[in-house]
Amino acid sequence: MEKLGIDTFKSMIRQALADVSARADEFSAMDAVCGDGDHGTAMVEALTAINESAQDAGEFKTMLGNMAMAAMSRSCGSTSTLIGAFFLGMSGQAEGDELPSDHVKIMFGGGLESVKKNTRAEPGDKTLMDALVPAVEALQGNSNDLSELFKQAAFAANRGAESTRNMKASFGRARNLGDRSIGSADPGAHSWACMFNAFSNVLQKNF
Repeated sequence: MEKLGIDTFKSMIRQALADVSARADEFSAMDAVCGDGDHGTAMVEALTAINESAQDAGEFKTMLGNMAMAAMSRSCGSTSTLIGAFFLGMSGQAEGDELPSDHVKIMFGGGLESVKKNTRAEPGDKTLMDALVPAVEALQGNSNDLSELFKQAAFAANRGAESTRNMKASFGRARNLGDRSIGSADPGAHSWACMFNAFSNVLQKNF
């Protein structure tokens, strides 16, 4: 059974930061249609804190807990709260410096459950959950091939993010627009899909 080492996971986080940073203006422009226009900046700030906090950790539980606290310490509104909750939930399901693929599935499942405790949003509400839920569900597949699992997760996240374009917003400032929010994609769904694409790309190179 394949195992995910802590150094590979740190590379996944670094790549997520790089990829989200490269698209930050795009995500903020999406957000400007229905929100504050700062989502790209907020994601970069949170991921920067997460990445910096991870570098000296030698095992998953401590590292993920540090990531969560680092994100939540930033003033990025719901962005820091939800991404912090994600890593905090993951930390409760991880031990050691190497995780078998079935434990990776459990770890990401714990992250999703933690996010669910911090938002009432569900798929179909035009939020990050439209990318995160299908991505984590895809990771629960029968395969133990980590590169294939994350490839499927990235595909599911991309498809979920793009589907938000035809949805009416149910959360945040965008919900005040009602039907006028239809036709614009959700920035949170797209930035989280970007993260899962980064995770997948790193694993394609490592497995």
